[in-house]
Amino acid sequence: MSVVVAGLGVSGTAAARGLAGSGERVIVLESIDGERQRAAAAELAASGIEVRFGEPVLPEGTSLVITSPGWRPDHPLLVAAAEAGIAVIGEVELAWHLRASDGSAAPWLTLTGTNGKTTAVRMLTSILSEAGHRALAAGNVGLPIVDAVRGPYDVLAVELSSFQLHWSSSLEPMAAAVLNVAPDHIDWHGSLEEYAAAKARIFENAGIVIYNADDEWSARLAEPYEQGPRRVSFTLGVPRPGQLGVVEDLLVDRAFVADPVNEGEELASLADVRPFAPHNVANALAAAALARAYGVPAEAVRRGLAAFVPDPHRIAHVARVGDVDYVDDSKATNPHAAAASLAAYPSIVWIAGGQLKGADVDDLVRRAAPRLKGAVLLGADRERIREALARHAVDVPVVEVPGQDTGVMDRVVTEAARLASPGDTVLLAPAGASLDMFASYGARGEAFARAVRRLAEG
Repeated sequence: MSVVVAGLGVSGTAAARGLAGSGERVIVLESIDGERQRAAAAELAASGIEVRFGEPVLPEGTSLVITSPGWRPDHPLLVAAAEAGIAVIGEVELAWHLRASDGSAAPWLTLTGTNGKTTAVRMLTSILSEAGHRALAAGNVGLPIVDAVRGPYDVLAVELSSFQLHWSSSLEPMAAAVLNVAPDHIDWHGSLEEYAAAKARIFENAGIVIYNADDEWSARLAEPYEQGPRRVSFTLGVPRPGQLGVVEDLLVDRAFVADPVNEGEELASLADVRPFAPHNVANALAAAALARAYGVPAEAVRRGLAAFVPDPHRIAHVARVGDVDYVDDSKATNPHAAAASLAAYPSIVWIAGGQLKGADVDDLVRRAAPRLKGAVLLGADRERIREALARHAVDVPVVEVPGQDTGVMDRVVTEAARLASPGDTVLLAPAGASLDMFASYGARGEAFARAVRRLAEG
């Protein structure tokens, strides 16, 4: 009997190695026969792992299928496995089963959400490290979780995507948090409800359920656990008993204290949260709640947040040119993320566009309209954003920049500079994915930064 791994990407390769290390016979199926894939196959062959290229076909004698996150549930291979009664799981579920069985396995602190996952998990890792724990960010960020569970760590900060959660059913994290839920990946899940249902799996076996009291969907997903495991929430308002929140300029815990009704504990100040924006304060509160669930003292929360270095392309200030700030939030790859970024600035020339992945932008534009001084649109779905602006921001000047050549971003930045006045912020918050024009959201952000620097140089 063989275990089949679907896909030769990062998670698929890690899953294949983990299975082979456990003595399983492994076959990897990969449809793309490229140079990178051939190199990966050669490395796996040294461990006795067979890689088959071409249209994936379920081999005879398959006992289990490990699917990669990007494979949709309606893929013919996965459908064939289900029809044959063969279990299909993801790399995260596999990692849970590969943990040490002698009680020494590191506990998982898990987190999901439409936006902010990576930032919050990295904040959490920084806090745990400042508390003296051997901690690692894993899962949808950093090291594949199959590799992480074999490492010498005290605790794992695990970021989980909706794709990964869809294929997971038996995870039992010490604590689990949902930051927020908004329409995203509808083309993969089929509906917002199915997408939310995948996110909800993170709570099913969690010891402590942590939700965002300010987010309708996050709160809704936590409702079934009101009488079950301990529930904790976080809010940007003043916290009630059982919550973490904000009191004036302080982050305060009224959940993980001896007497939540009568006392609270100061964790950090707003000045410790970088970059400062309301949604990033929520990220910090979620990270703090997970850390406190693990027993981290308050002073380590402050040190961890102060030591945290934000990843590139997340509300990153690029330059000030002619008293206009240029900010790169290329990581805002869906409307919910773009809305959070737009809410951080009072007067904006908005650079938007890309692949909307089936998401609607009307509510985003309606809410942002009072802050917009202008908009410059690029990418595959720029027309849909232009139409939303025409409906909800009729007085906002709009410039469309067609084309997919390497000079597009220079033209975009030039047009944005023309629309901006001193005191404005030119904000790249695309609300769409980047792959229509760029290799990644990072490449899009770098192109923006280079264009801004060239503008500054005249």
